[in-house]
Amino acid sequence: MRQAVLMVLIPFLPALAGDWKKVWSDEFNRDGAPDPSKWTYEKGMIRNREAQYYTEARRENARIEKGKLILEARREPWEKARYTSASVTTEGKAAWSHGKVEVRAKLPGGRGTWPAIWMLGVNRRQVGWPKCGEIDIMENVGFEPDVIHANIHTEAYNHVKKTGKGAKIEVKSPDRKFHVYSVEWDSNEMRFAVDGKRYFTYANEGTGSAVWPFDQPFYLILNLAVGGTWGGQKGINESAFPQRMEVDWVRVYQKPEPVLPGR
Repeated sequence: MRQAVLMVLIPFLPALAGDWKKVWSDEFNRDGAPDPSKWTYEKGMIRNREAQYYTEARRENARIEKGKLILEARREPWEKARYTSASVTTEGKAAWSHGKVEVRAKLPGGRGTWPAIWMLGVNRRQVGWPKCGEIDIMENVGFEPDVIHANIHTEAYNHVKKTGKGAKIEVKSPDRKFHVYSVEWDSNEMRFAVDGKRYFTYANEGTGSAVWPFDQPFYLILNLAVGGTWGGQKGINESAFPQRMEVDWVRVYQKPEPVLPGR
């Protein structure tokens, strides 16, 4: 009798509504340059008064090697900068609205490093920052090597106004071991975690885009900065370079739309 009841009920349940489906990934299995169908480069001295010049398609700064994406910061003069490094992004290639983003990475060490795994709204070039929204899945500064930060930035909540929202968690030796840095988000909240341990949740207050611009697609950025307004607060240990961030894989998941009876 229980089997008969179960067979009747299953068709009326949402189909796989709670399951994550992988919709995009890069496993970095082929040595060489990052896949141009998935990644593009930021170029130049871009933000936060950082000390590095982001180069474009330069193997010394960005390459896939032995199954890992390597972003390498080097102490060398380039243009008007004292360091070179790399920032790769999916802008114009891929973006997602809601879902789960996971990145397995090993971070650099050394005072002055500032690696980040983060996202920006696809309307950034139209409305500017911070109206576009920013999702910082992982940030770390070399003068606090065992501390991982997650932050969000919006028109109402951002570091310029000193109203930013975020949290931090202690992670032992992230420059020696790989960890999975992740965010899950839907229309109600964002949940940030390291190795599945949640440590920051940001809720939709329901008061508009100034506090919640996160229902639009966002693209992903992986970068290794040197110095700058945060990373350089305690100076730069020049003897520590070169430094690298190694990324084992990037995976993006979404939940399929529920399939309701009659659809």
